[in-house]
Amino acid sequence: MRIACLQFDPQVGDVTNNFTKADAILAKAEPEDLDLLVLPEMAFSGYNFSSLEQITPYLEPTTSGVTSSWARTTALKYNCVVTVGYPEKVDDALSQSSNPECYNSTVTVDKEGKTIANYRKSFLYYTDETWAHEGFGFFDGNIMGLGTVAMGICMDLNPYKFETPWATCEFACHVLQKKANLVILSMAWLTRQDQLPYGLLAREPDMDTISYWIARLEPIIGANKTEETIIILANRCGTEGEATYAGTSTVLGIKDGEVNVYGMLGRGEEKLLIVDTDEHSMAKIISGTK
Repeated sequence: MRIACLQFDPQVGDVTNNFTKADAILAKAEPEDLDLLVLPEMAFSGYNFSSLEQITPYLEPTTSGVTSSWARTTALKYNCVVTVGYPEKVDDALSQSSNPECYNSTVTVDKEGKTIANYRKSFLYYTDETWAHEGFGFFDGNIMGLGTVAMGICMDLNPYKFETPWATCEFACHVLQKKANLVILSMAWLTRQDQLPYGLLAREPDMDTISYWIARLEPIIGANKTEETIIILANRCGTEGEATYAGTSTVLGIKDGEVNVYGMLGRGEEKLLIVDTDEHSMAKIISGTK
């Protein structure tokens, strides 16, 4: 399977320039024969909104806003499935809530440009809680050409509200229960390191972040499955105000209790990562279960 992650540095509210930047990265890479393209969480609106009032001008109708339109156009252009994050607002006429019903969501379209999934983030980060509702559980489903897919968004990989026991590993257990062969995580994952020294190492992956992600996938590793599970961690990079994002978008393969790396970007690289999971992996990571 040929998979691409588009890692870049979108800015809050700068939608037009964010689209332009993503298109330029794709044009430079000239990807061919892709099966799947994954972009970060809230890829074109930016992420670090502080309130419902601030994000309201950038909310998009369910699967029919500017992000969904871009996804359809891009899917048709590159003949691949596209998953991309956006801030969703449910039509008031369809809403079950007296308040605006908003979600941190991803839309997925097939290579013909048809919407095939709209996943709503289930575990909200503090920033999300200022404007978004919780979703209704992690995504699972069969997507033609990809197989059985589990899908989450960023904080979904963490313990619920950072309160449930670490070992619960809700998302990883969901992947196992649904027997997913492909896992898509669209992210705006932060680093707690200082901005300046972090930014000076733009081409180096953040191995602390990688180690944390893998630790949250331990149930999948420990299951020692003979069939490979592909894990896509599509993060953003750069900064928004005081927020610094970890970049380090990565595609992993977990099989027989081992973690193989098919590709990985640096913490600050704005680039298209392209991997082919039918080829040999580039490295192996020793996890805590080995």
